[in-house]
Amino acid sequence: MPQVDDLVLFTQVIDLGSFSKVAEMNKVTKSVVSKRISRLEEELGVQLIYRTTRRLTLTEAGEMLYHRSKGIAQTAQSAFDAVTGYSETLAGHIRMSVPTISGELLLAEAVSEFCDKHPGLTVDMQMDNDFVDLVADGYDLVVRTGHLEDSSLIARHIANSQWVICSSADYISKNGEPQSPEDLVHHNCLGYTYQTAGAYNWLFIRDGKPLTVKVSGNFSSNNSVALKKAVMAGRGLAYLPKCLVYDELQQGSLMEVLPQQTGKMIGIYAVYPYTRKPAKKIQALIEHIRESYLSMKEYF
Repeated sequence: MPQVDDLVLFTQVIDLGSFSKVAEMNKVTKSVVSKRISRLEEELGVQLIYRTTRRLTLTEAGEMLYHRSKGIAQTAQSAFDAVTGYSETLAGHIRMSVPTISGELLLAEAVSEFCDKHPGLTVDMQMDNDFVDLVADGYDLVVRTGHLEDSSLIARHIANSQWVICSSADYISKNGEPQSPEDLVHHNCLGYTYQTAGAYNWLFIRDGKPLTVKVSGNFSSNNSVALKKAVMAGRGLAYLPKCLVYDELQQGSLMEVLPQQTGKMIGIYAVYPYTRKPAKKIQALIEHIRESYLSMKEYF
């Protein structure tokens, strides 16, 4: 029967993509790692990894074992951490997924800084606006915006993302400035198709209560940067994350429309699989991310 520590080693090889890195992390030789993976394949009677001089690729059986053994590895590691004092030094690998805007604006720098602070850690940060299956896709941590529906996951609130309606001065000079949300029906409103409420259902606050106005426009996109560029070119109005247009608002190349009435605010969360206690490295990274958001709170 395969040993649990061989399964842990197997997941480490896949996470790090290298026998050498795993050997270095576990303070053993590369040949020991290779022999233990070969032993695991022999005991299971299947090939798990295609090995070439350039890369390691999972077989179909390897894919299945990796996703199933990931949880075993995490449980075993949590047990080891509880009794070895591992929590004092952070080591290992973290695979995470973050939204594109947050990744480019803040998290790329913050996470790389975190890696510098903890030389024993490596982080693979994927930037993707689509919701990923955290467990099936093998992520240790995901930064998400919006409501969390999966009760098998734990979400820690990091910050709130305020959204603003913005325009170029040129568009306003040609078309006039809206004085109320209802005025927007006479304007070219560019739609963000990625938002769950719908590209053209824009949220406001009136007398302390939410108000949704149905707007329309001749251009929509699932990419907020594309909408920002269209707005800067004077094509219309767009409802965008404040962090995306903060610099342009400060510089005056864009202006905020209806600033006292916009009401869209979306929570930003760090999400990880449900466990009694997440690994110290995950806790530490979440805290570092939270502090990074706080250091740039004017953007949000």
